[in-house]
Amino acid sequence: MCSDFQQKQTERPMKKGKLIIFSAPSGSGKSTIVNWLMQSHPELNLAFSISCTSRPPRGTEQHGVEYYFLSADEFRKRIEKDEFLEYEEVYANRFYGTLKSEVDRQRKAGRNVVFDVDVKGGCRIKDFYGEEALSIFIQPPSIEELRRRLVGRATDTPEVIEDRLAKAGYELTFAPQFDRIVVNDKLNLAEAITFQYVTEFLEE
Repeated sequence: MCSDFQQKQTERPMKKGKLIIFSAPSGSGKSTIVNWLMQSHPELNLAFSISCTSRPPRGTEQHGVEYYFLSADEFRKRIEKDEFLEYEEVYANRFYGTLKSEVDRQRKAGRNVVFDVDVKGGCRIKDFYGEEALSIFIQPPSIEELRRRLVGRATDTPEVIEDRLAKAGYELTFAPQFDRIVVNDKLNLAEAITFQYVTEFLEE
C-alpha cells in the first residue's frame, strides 16, 4: 500500500515554474537587483532566461551560457517560424530575442524563469503569459538622479548619456503597464520590496 502511494507521488507531474519579468530604463539598477535576488535567494528556485543574439561572442562568452549565438539568417528563420516570445532588431542585422522553447524547458523543470528585458519585450512577455507572469518595473527616483548615475559611471560620452536620458523618458511612460513598480532610491530598500513582491507571487 505504502509503495503504491510512493509510486503515485513520483508519477505526479512537476509543478510548472512561474515567470518574473524585470524592465527599466538604463541606469535604474535593474541588473543589480536581479543579480542580488538570484544569488541571495536560492530558495526561490530562479533561473535566468538566456536570450538569443545575432552578434558575435565577446571575450569569454559561451554559447548557451551568456547567450545563444545565432547568425542573422538563422534568427530571421526563427522569427518566420514564430519561435520568439519577443525580439528586437537593435541595429541592422543585430537581433536580440527570447525563445519560447527555452522558457518552456526551464518551466517544465520546475524553475521560476527571470527575464531582464526592455520595456516593450517585458510587455510582450506579460501579454503572452498573463497571470502566470509577474512584471516588475524598476524606476529611478527622477530623471535628474538617473543623469547623476549615468555621469558617475564614466563609461559614456555626454552625447550617449543624453540619448539614454531621452530614451529613459520614453520608457518611463510604460511603467503603468507593469504589475508592480519599485522605485530604486535606496538600493537595500528596493531589493527588500522586490523580494517581497516576488515571494508573494510565487506563493500564490
